Amino acid sequence: MASETGAHPRVVFQTPRKEEDEEPPGRRLGKLTVKYDRKDLQRRLDIEEWIEGQLHLLFDCEEDDIPELEIDIDELLDLSHEEQKSKLRTLLHECDKPKEDFINGLLYRIKGLRKMSGTMKK
Repeated sequence: MASETGAHPRVVFQTPRKEEDEEPPGRRLGKLTVKYDRKDLQRRLDIEEWIEGQLHLLFDCEEDDIPELEIDIDELLDLSHEEQKSKLRTLLHECDKPKEDFINGLLYRIKGLRKMSGTMKK
């Protein structure tokens, strides 16, 4: 082969294109569902959608106008029931409407939910 291309062997390095480096989105989902049951993931998604809808009602405004709130389900799962209530009351301090129904509804929905790890590895 060296005689065909010249006296010296030649090595060519190519940088892979960005698309080749990234895994397809479906593949990551497959790895995630191996660790977590699809039902658990769907339940978590349903809870997050419920939270979003309830926040619209509580703050009586459009999505862009809702104060920035980060309700971390995994963080709540680490707390006792009373600590969960206290944390949610603190997060919702700007809300003028009664929030106990939302808090109780959320705590009921997250009962039995498994905590997800903080980082997902490729």
